[in-house]
Amino acid sequence: MSGRSERRSNEKDESAPTGASTTRSRMFRFGAGAVAFALLLGGALLWSTGSAGGHAMPDFEMVAYQGAEVLGGETSNFHAVLDGGKPVVLNFWASECPPCREEMPSFQRVHDEFGGAFTMVGIDVGPYIGLGTRAGARGFLTEFGIDYPTAYAASGNVIRDYEVMGMPTTFFFGADGSLIKRHTGFMPEANFRREVESLLTTVE
Repeated sequence: MSGRSERRSNEKDESAPTGASTTRSRMFRFGAGAVAFALLLGGALLWSTGSAGGHAMPDFEMVAYQGAEVLGGETSNFHAVLDGGKPVVLNFWASECPPCREEMPSFQRVHDEFGGAFTMVGIDVGPYIGLGTRAGARGFLTEFGIDYPTAYAASGNVIRDYEVMGMPTTFFFGADGSLIKRHTGFMPEANFRREVESLLTTVE
């Protein structure tokens, strides 16, 4: 009896469309990433401000995939970007995070639209949450034509320090380095554009 059930199960799997199989695989990886999130975050519920050095949010080290000249070098610190005198958008992403893959091309379009009026920084945390590798991240950036500054976090502690409770997560900072807003989850292009336009009003 169990043998016949197993054969039917196998036949069903083999006849499933490739797209459906791929979707299930991606959802499985995303679910595994969610578990990794929970383990990494543990009980941390408060932002750590002890090392912020006058900023509202903690500093962290990053290693550039691209845009090193904007980030301050191949290896740099986020506070140096905040001290640049421009509004900053900080986006935590992962190459195997479906919402990240959907929203980043629209972030690129808005970035192109506003030119250098604000600084866009994408930080890959995929390797720390089971949602991608650094090689995968580089491939993603090429595939989707993302050319704004991106890097990977040198330590997974940034997930805890910034309370990244879901992927993607986006922070908006004013020209003075102050935190204006945090958004967890996918952000439609129109909404992102409105937030950037509002952010630009912080420029003196």
